[in-house]
Amino acid sequence: MVLSIQDRKDIISKFQSSANDTGSAAVQIALITERIQYISNHLKANPKDFAGERGLNKLVGQRKRLLAYLKRTDFEKYQKVTQELKLRK
Repeated sequence: MVLSIQDRKDIISKFQSSANDTGSAAVQIALITERIQYISNHLKANPKDFAGERGLNKLVGQRKRLLAYLKRTDFEKYQKVTQELKLRK
């Protein structure tokens, strides 16, 4: 498991819009970003892990689609998420 349960709860509580919100686009983007950072660090230490590289590319694409959806539906939240996660637009 990449993230501990407590780390996941912290990320969810930071980006959720209500008490029961655990799957909104903002929360998913934040969780995927943490996984991307973890896998990127892993690939720096293990450059021949091609399966890991493929998984990283898949996660980046998923995050890109979620960001496009969030930008289309709620632009203010999109700006907030990209600023807090320090993502390029």
